[in-house]
Amino acid sequence: MTSNHARRSRLPLLSFLTLLPACSSADLTIASKSFTESIILGEIVAQHLESKGLTVDRKLNLGGTFICHQALINGQADVYVEYTGTAHAAILELPTERDQAVVRQQLDSIYRVNWDLEWTEPLGFNNTFAMLVRGADARERNLRSYSDLSALAHVWKPGFGYEFVERADGYPGLTETYGFRFVAAPAVMDLGLTYRALADGQVDVIAGNSTDGQIEALDLVHLRDDLEYFPRYDAAPVVRRAALDEHPAIRAALLELGGTIDDATMRRLNFLVDAERQPIREVAAQFLATLDGSNLVPNR
Repeated sequence: MTSNHARRSRLPLLSFLTLLPACSSADLTIASKSFTESIILGEIVAQHLESKGLTVDRKLNLGGTFICHQALINGQADVYVEYTGTAHAAILELPTERDQAVVRQQLDSIYRVNWDLEWTEPLGFNNTFAMLVRGADARERNLRSYSDLSALAHVWKPGFGYEFVERADGYPGLTETYGFRFVAAPAVMDLGLTYRALADGQVDVIAGNSTDGQIEALDLVHLRDDLEYFPRYDAAPVVRRAALDEHPAIRAALLELGGTIDDATMRRLNFLVDAERQPIREVAAQFLATLDGSNLVPNR
């Protein structure tokens, strides 16, 4: 089910990852993708596991989806937080599925059989794609939904991250669903740069993350996905089963984190890092300090 394009995009990762050092003498290695939220989540997981007496090596800010996934497969990382919608569409290349029970069953089964990886308890929030516009434009033009945006697409320039342009659940399907016909091809750039490009007027609409702290910091507006194009993207740690077998405390510790981060909490953590420039390690430690015993009862 892998397309030729997907094969071309993944082959270089193998050579890249052979340059990474193997897992250290620590009990396990935590990885993350290269954006603020993923790094925060990686640090939260790392600190929580350390609080259980486990020694942890960090490979935070490692790279994109496929690099982190390949690091787990190669044994160069043991845990990273992935998103259900991303794994389902980008890694497994399966058709969009709205029933989250079906999505989870497919992820659990295929990850276990193909790679001996396990999805653990969801952290509690859904970080879906968010079509964002400047707040001033939204107020002036009464923009509330993606359908409202379609009337302006012919005069507006979009700016998107690399993955969004290529993924089946990204730009191609979005334009087909809503009939967007933008004035120019999307400016393609690093996801983190799209927010500033929008705020500075270099582009007029971007596809960001719904839990990003820069939405509030830059006075951006998240339009409503009125045709419900995007599936859910529930964040959950993915773990090598070999690591779980060797250190049973990992499973219990990750279960404790399940359901402790809702959408608003994740936006606040991102805001503290991106807008207030607080160190990620301190933000993660502050969050974990707010969890009392009742928060850390394993979900059943």
